[in-house]
Amino acid sequence: MELSFTEDEIQRYSRHILLRELGGAGQARLRSGRVLIVGAGGLGSPLALYLAAAGVGTLGLVDDDLVELSNLQRQVLHTTARLGTPKVASAAQALSALNPLVTLNRHQTRLTAANVHGLIADYDIIADGSDNFATRHLVADACVAAKKTLVSAAVLRFEGQLATFKPHIGGPCYRCLVPEPPDEAPSCAQAGVLGAVTGVMGTLQATEVLKELTGIGQSLAGHLLLWNALDMQFRKVKLPKDPACPVCG
Repeated sequence: MELSFTEDEIQRYSRHILLRELGGAGQARLRSGRVLIVGAGGLGSPLALYLAAAGVGTLGLVDDDLVELSNLQRQVLHTTARLGTPKVASAAQALSALNPLVTLNRHQTRLTAANVHGLIADYDIIADGSDNFATRHLVADACVAAKKTLVSAAVLRFEGQLATFKPHIGGPCYRCLVPEPPDEAPSCAQAGVLGAVTGVMGTLQATEVLKELTGIGQSLAGHLLLWNALDMQFRKVKLPKDPACPVCG
């Protein structure tokens, strides 16, 4: 791992390098890190912005949607001027302007059983900010098979949840929490979401990704973080491994 930094990098990441827990070695780990972000929407926007700002060396962006006016209430990567633009292109434009040192891989496609394994193969950590259970299960199952760490967040209305899944080291997987996609589950488009809630949860998700890349602090693996914005209450609950789980059991 290369530990030398240019003067531009030293200036850009100086507040990280000052942190005793992180320092130059931690910043070098971020620079060599590779993170795949699933969804360039409400969660993916703050997630991608903070990972790019932090200097994560390579970010992959997976999304097949176009920027719509209804997105702009919460999807802060995008702008009115970029309506109708593919989200991965709009996101790449914003992230490159923020930090041109980061390599951005655009994957303008919908995740499917046919392509998910190939997409996650080149990344260290998968960060899922998708908005439907089918995609979450698809990503989670692929991460188990590939022994990849998954940091997953979800929001609806005024609530959010966050979890890190590392079944390859003995922890639970996503199906230990949600064994099967629910038959009926409202989306944000159907039930609504407070825009700032996606900002909080996406930023918490970014924090967990940075911790996993650098090895600092205590991993959230094995726990589920729940947040209710209306009463400003956080809860962290133990998430046990299901010995009967068909994926990781």
